[in-house]
Amino acid sequence: MNIAISLLTNCSLTLLLITIAFWLPQMNTYTEKTSPYECGFDPTESARLPFSMKFFLIAITFLLFDLEIALLLPLPWASQISNLNLMLLVALMLILVLSLGLAYEWTQKGLEWAE
Repeated sequence: MNIAISLLTNCSLTLLLITIAFWLPQMNTYTEKTSPYECGFDPTESARLPFSMKFFLIAITFLLFDLEIALLLPLPWASQISNLNLMLLVALMLILVLSLGLAYEWTQKGLEWAE
């Protein structure tokens, strides 16, 4: 019963938000809106700086390993469960997959900052 109420609430809220987004006025963009504003003066240079793909890839790799730490932190508390072998197997599989991913990144030279 609780699942049905939860699903009904989620679906109706989703439909409500989609309906509101559909009926809201559409924003028209033009060059004046998309240009950078510098205290009433014309911009001296482009405000759109090029984005470094190397930085993006290293940031994504950092986030993956940060997620690994977040998943492995509750490991000491999980040692109190009855099926300890399954918990250790899952933890070792997680470490193995992420170690293989790190080795792949390293061999593809994805971690080198300077080219």
